[in-house]
Amino acid sequence: MTYPLFYFQNVAYQRILSIDKMEINPYEVTCIVGESGGGKSTILKLLNKSISPTKGTIYYHDKDLADVDSITHRRKVLYLSQKPYMFKGTIKDNLIVGFNMQGITPPKDETLEALLDKLKLKKRLNDDAQYLSGGEAQRVALARLLLLDGDVYLLDEPSSALDDKSAGIIFETIVDFSLKHQKTLVMITHTKAIANQYAHKIYTIDQGHISKEEDNG
Repeated sequence: MTYPLFYFQNVAYQRILSIDKMEINPYEVTCIVGESGGGKSTILKLLNKSISPTKGTIYYHDKDLADVDSITHRRKVLYLSQKPYMFKGTIKDNLIVGFNMQGITPPKDETLEALLDKLKLKKRLNDDAQYLSGGEAQRVALARLLLLDGDVYLLDEPSSALDDKSAGIIFETIVDFSLKHQKTLVMITHTKAIANQYAHKIYTIDQGHISKEEDNG
């Protein structure tokens, strides 16, 4: 029997979200789908402790998330927003910024280049990150996230700036990486076909409520 990694119990956030029960299982892919403005991104922010529920309890490893140190939590439960931020400097600067902030030796250039190649980003490490297109910046931010080796990856529409072919490559890379390295992956996607193809569980969110829960394992 698999016990949930995250468990929502009567959780609400302002007037945006109201969820009686929600489970995120470890080492699985969970997809969240639904119309824009329904509360999907709010769920990821709650999981990451970017925000806290106004009502109810979120459990992480059977512990009240409110009692977990926020900084420690965010280093393991990594969140990628739909419009990721690019720091000034090169692509390499952006890839290793998290390592520099934590005082950790960054990966070698060969490792960085290999990950960019997997994500089909044909750029050099010393290229200026400020001149990247939306889709290119999204892939750099995704590579930056995967390099930090978290336990959980929370991705908000990771392919929103990509064409369908590129999006398929990105999703396949993300899922393969997560399953191979025993990570837990929670993704928001507007494409139900993507969710059906990759997710173990699918939650449909409608106006702040779970309207449908599907086991797809």
